Amino acid sequence: MIPFFQFPEEIRRVIYTTNTAESLHKSPPRVTKNRGSFPSEEATFKLLYLALRNAGKRWRSVRGRREAMRQFEMIYPGRLQAARAA
Repeated sequence: MIPFFQFPEEIRRVIYTTNTAESLHKSPPRVTKNRGSFPSEEATFKLLYLALRNAGKRWRSVRGRREAMRQFEMIYPGRLQAARAA
């Protein structure tokens, strides 16, 4: 808990909520429950990949995300660019 409070308020506000994680965990069952069976294992993985990719698009709209990313860049300079380049 102590490391959490060492972050600035802008970051804490974004990482405090578990809604994003809960949404991610609900995605695979939601997309597979209406399917009776899959033609192959590859088709199953492709559907799950697309569901997780679409979930990632929704995360970009998290309120306060931009401010939190600025704070992260100030705390850990250069790491975001390195991660994007990788």
